[in-house]
Amino acid sequence: MAATNRCAFERHRHAIRDAHAKSNGLIVGEMTVHAGLVPALRQGIFAAPRTYAVVARLSSAPGDIHSDKIPAPRGFAIKVIGVDGARLSPDIGGANQDFLMVNFPVLAFGTIPRYKQMLALLEANAHAPDTFQRLVAGTARGAKELLEAFGIAPGATLEGLARDHHHPLGETYHTQAAIRFGDHIAKLALTPRSDAVRALAGQPVADLHDAAMRDAVSAHFAAHGAEYELSAQLCVDLAAMPVEDAAVLWREEDCPHRPIATLRFPAQDSASPGRRVHGDDVLSFNPWNGVEAHRPLGGIMRIRRAAYERSSAYRHRMNARARIEPSRPSDIPD
Repeated sequence: MAATNRCAFERHRHAIRDAHAKSNGLIVGEMTVHAGLVPALRQGIFAAPRTYAVVARLSSAPGDIHSDKIPAPRGFAIKVIGVDGARLSPDIGGANQDFLMVNFPVLAFGTIPRYKQMLALLEANAHAPDTFQRLVAGTARGAKELLEAFGIAPGATLEGLARDHHHPLGETYHTQAAIRFGDHIAKLALTPRSDAVRALAGQPVADLHDAAMRDAVSAHFAAHGAEYELSAQLCVDLAAMPVEDAAVLWREEDCPHRPIATLRFPAQDSASPGRRVHGDDVLSFNPWNGVEAHRPLGGIMRIRRAAYERSSAYRHRMNARARIEPSRPSDIPD
């Protein structure tokens, strides 16, 4: 991944993230923890009703900058500002909690050995754009073909990975891998709640061009706000809801998602020059930037600790930018 990141730097002469490199918007809002949660949900930063400031970065998943004419998974990374609790990574600084989410519930390559095979496959097909694009798009048919070509048995969960050009604000986002949830284990999901974003669910972005997703997000926030519901799905059966394989779907029949907080984002300029530079070059979002009560779990999450830190350090060093953790919403440029 570092080698690929260095190649991207030489192409752009600017360091970018080695995953979710392309920003589609940076938004500021607040997260209100619900009152009256049952004890199992009153955990970690959700233990008591409280409103936090949040910053969220919307992104496209590949580790390079591609045209939005190519379908790709979308990301929604949330930074909750000013949380209490023992820090997972004190060296990062700040007192924030990051939750990184993608618009499908599982990671197709959900273990370290399978993820390593996927990286080798990407390198082997670096000069085969059609094959590469099918993989990063996460289409059910294309991903199956690639898995089978590489000798990996595809799971049934791949049927749910078909990607398209749907509006990113209408999507439902998932942590994919498990996290500690106080005394429990959970996965989180973020679902459109207000009418303006619920109406975008399943709606394709009509005018596809290189920055179609950014422009669609900007057009929405120029006129409307957005509300989302954050929910937690507790692990109640480690056999049916494994932690070590993020490719296994946790079924709603075993334990449904239950609401824990509401996120609200007012109308704003989500892609101003200041926001774009700050989101691309200054901010970092890392599942290990948070508190012990929400420790990332599973092999994929554990290896991300080294991968994210190395990627962030390289990006900030090569762009001659200090990494800054915001302590208030006003730290984010307008």
